[in-house]
Amino acid sequence: MAIVIDEEACVGCEACCEICPDVFGFNEETEKATVLAPDSSADCVDEAIDNCPEEAISRS
Repeated sequence: MAIVIDEEACVGCEACCEICPDVFGFNEETEKATVLAPDSSADCVDEAIDNCPEEAISRS
């Protein structure tokens, strides 16, 4: 399942980037998080999903 960020819901807090920097990055232009490795199975992805304040991260 691919990791997806709902860009409309993302507030750019960068929590996911801090928790899982190999999977999530930050786009300075849009001030939103981006997925660097959509097929990652890293353990930190679930932690990032759980800690997203806007519930903007999911697997589809």
